Amino acid sequence: MRTALKEYKVGTGYDEVLGNSGQPTSAASELVNHLNTLSLSDVKELQKNAEATIAQLGISFTVYSDEGNIDRLWPFDLLPRVIDAEEWKQVSEGLKQRLKALNLFIEDIYNDQKILKAGIVPAEIILSSKDYRPECAGMKLMHHSWACICGTDLVRDDSGSFYVLEDNLRVPSGVSYMLENRAVMKSVMPDAFRDISILPMNQYPYELLSMLRSICPTDTPHPEVVVLTPGIFNSAYYEHAFLAHEMGVELVEGSDLVVGDDDCVYMRNIDGLQKVDVIYRRIDDAFIDPEAFNPDSVLGIPGLIRAWKAGNVGIANAPGCGVADDKVLYAYVPEIIRFYLNEEPILPNVPTYLCSREEDRKYVLEHLEELVVKPANESGGYGLLIGPKASQEEIEQFRQLIEDNPRNYVAQPTLCLSTVPTLCDEGVEPRHVDLRPFILQGSKSYVTAGGLTRVALVRGSLVVNSSQGGGSKDTWIVKKEGA
Repeated sequence: MRTALKEYKVGTGYDEVLGNSGQPTSAASELVNHLNTLSLSDVKELQKNAEATIAQLGISFTVYSDEGNIDRLWPFDLLPRVIDAEEWKQVSEGLKQRLKALNLFIEDIYNDQKILKAGIVPAEIILSSKDYRPECAGMKLMHHSWACICGTDLVRDDSGSFYVLEDNLRVPSGVSYMLENRAVMKSVMPDAFRDISILPMNQYPYELLSMLRSICPTDTPHPEVVVLTPGIFNSAYYEHAFLAHEMGVELVEGSDLVVGDDDCVYMRNIDGLQKVDVIYRRIDDAFIDPEAFNPDSVLGIPGLIRAWKAGNVGIANAPGCGVADDKVLYAYVPEIIRFYLNEEPILPNVPTYLCSREEDRKYVLEHLEELVVKPANESGGYGLLIGPKASQEEIEQFRQLIEDNPRNYVAQPTLCLSTVPTLCDEGVEPRHVDLRPFILQGSKSYVTAGGLTRVALVRGSLVVNSSQGGGSKDTWIVKKEGA
């Protein structure tokens, strides 16, 4: 029988199933045993079943293109990524540490600015950030929870070590697809969940709702929580609706809410106006309140910032937290952890060159062919230069961009990202992956048992974003017997 992994050959770097040795890792041994009971045709049939389930459930995302907004079914690969539970404990502690420090940083920036006065972070980096909001000055929040929900992107290098690639602190997305991936896997491969001890992740909506209630700024015994969406044409609308449904709360648009003369937020419903205590907003800062930010916005609620500053409503994530979601600031996070927590970082950063520094910029311009260059505030895999795969024309274009606006660019070495077996037309082949776990911080901290594994479906590609042709996998945190 031609089993799924019989002809699997690892590529360069670290493979999440076969490690560096070519033998199954401890975490993946049970998965390998399970896959060895299946033929390649069996696995292909299971993949078809998974895709049919995704279509039946209507799990989709939107790609913006020149042809308009295109709804696509969520791209999913059946072969999971496996991580040992003991290793994950350490990763989880590192993620909690990182978010705690970043939240203390955000509150400091809008109050005493001790870290700027100490010279740890240059003031011009903050004051020139497009996401620095002077309107937030003086605000202090419950549990210091500015970025209450964070999606941190992790990668493994060729030694198998985890690194933080970036923090997503503004409106991080993808958690619904993480949960749906697990539901699809349990539907098509129930035997694996019976035979392998895989940590559950279905408690996330409960943990999210608990966190949102904990940031209510008033003494309301049963806070009213809503999810604020820009509407059905947003690329992540599926997720907004999914999370509202799973938490059992209302999904609203800006026109459904109003700020009263008492500076409280109310939701319009058939019974009149109902007070809202916490808003989980999925709209960028610039559009949430035309009174405070963009006066042309029709997505937000006039007076919302006024109500928030009066202490009458909690907002997750808080306005202004994007000041810490800047790829330039990323380079300073290890020092931020040391400054606020007096601890050494548990998770390392990827070495990062800041083009605003003359010495770094000189190095970057001389080594563009070797580096990954990123704009400071883009997301979704847009605006990148991957030097080893770029044309000379693209390299020269980025050279000019950096020289014109050095503050807006950072560069990092081109990491040899780890690979995971992935079902392809030719059989099972290694494909590069990253991982986005989700961290919550309210009255307590919580990290998902795993996260959204994103996979580059094109051979040799390092771009994993779904908007750029990437796919996804279920992530199994496996507890070994006796551990």
